Amino acid sequence: MSDPQRRYDVVVVGGGPAGASTAALLATEGRGVLVLEREKFPRYHIGESLIPGVWPTLDRLGLRERLENMGLVRKYGATLVWGRDLPKWTFAFAEGGPYPYAYQVRRADFDALLLTRARELGAHVVEDATVKEPLVDGERVTGVRYQPRGGDPVEAHADLVIDASGQQRWLGRHFDLIRWHEDLRNIAVWAYYQGCRRYEGQESGNVLIEYRPGGWLWFIPLGDGTTSIGYVTPTATLAESGLTAEKLWAEQTAESREVAKMMEPATRVSGFRTIKDWSYHLERFHGPGWLAVGDAACFVDPLLSTGVTLALRGGTTAATAAGTMLDTPATAHETGRRYEEGYRRFLTGILDFVRAFYDQRKNRGEYYEDAKSILDRGEELPAGVDFVTLVSGLADGGDFFDSPPEDRWEIEEELRDRVPAPPLTVERGR
Repeated sequence: MSDPQRRYDVVVVGGGPAGASTAALLATEGRGVLVLEREKFPRYHIGESLIPGVWPTLDRLGLRERLENMGLVRKYGATLVWGRDLPKWTFAFAEGGPYPYAYQVRRADFDALLLTRARELGAHVVEDATVKEPLVDGERVTGVRYQPRGGDPVEAHADLVIDASGQQRWLGRHFDLIRWHEDLRNIAVWAYYQGCRRYEGQESGNVLIEYRPGGWLWFIPLGDGTTSIGYVTPTATLAESGLTAEKLWAEQTAESREVAKMMEPATRVSGFRTIKDWSYHLERFHGPGWLAVGDAACFVDPLLSTGVTLALRGGTTAATAAGTMLDTPATAHETGRRYEEGYRRFLTGILDFVRAFYDQRKNRGEYYEDAKSILDRGEELPAGVDFVTLVSGLADGGDFFDSPPEDRWEIEEELRDRVPAPPLTVERGR
């Protein structure tokens, strides 16, 4: 598809959830938006287990009905084999917020839906487009130079460039802004199976997370009867084992308590895939003429399935910040500061809890108290509610721009009317 013009209000680099949501929301305001996506959608992507924190943005985009009609597995909560002396335990999202479920999705279809919605709302999308470099005037980014597949290089100028390039981290690499979290340098290996067992009732769509010495396993039931089964471990642990990633996966699944039972009757229907799950953040999330959002700004260990939530909530926030920057250029730096401050506040909460949750010496009650101390909402809500709110991705409502928005207090108001503490489903004798 050819580019009909060369001047835009905003150029968004990347058409994944962060880029598509940012572009869609800006387009609804009548902004001229160009989205440049390196691949042709639909395309494969990992990150299939969503949490309720995606709903505020998806509802703003008007996508609930379409998602309901896609035949997706509803995810009402999670089942864990985790912590000190704990048997299998389960929590439900309804215990910590107004959204009782999320979905297990095929990212190829889910991401394509988001990008299609951006087009429908007025964004101009160019797929199969490789962004070569930013256009810079002094210290200010003023656009991009990109090359469509089979075409000549194109310069697109804009008042604002938003980097939503995912783990390519396009501007982060260009400006040398990437900072790694050394304690979360992990690798993931996974494959797909048909015929796995599932839990009963509403728990049939739960993600299963099981601790293993040196790492953890995921078990994600998908809508076509396929299950994603993966293992996450530090890259150093894999190296020290002397095994290939696939052999370490096989060893860990075979020795697991719950995942092995769930996959007993199943057949593998894919090859193995691996990816580095190295957590990082950029030193800055904004600069003259640019913002970074989603994985282009930061990536957090996938333990809590926060990736798509960070992308969509980041997209909502980036669209708010971008609109303010375009309308009042004189305050752009202050707007960028507020954008980054809110983003980092949410990110820090997730990182703090991931690190606390990795401590297997704790019991369930201590994990609950960790969540309560991280949220620090000053409310007399049970620690178990705070735990579910945090792992649902709803700690700051639907947007983390500047200060917590009104919908955060609406969520808390609703929770005050709930039962004093969330029930816990525990399977004994294992």
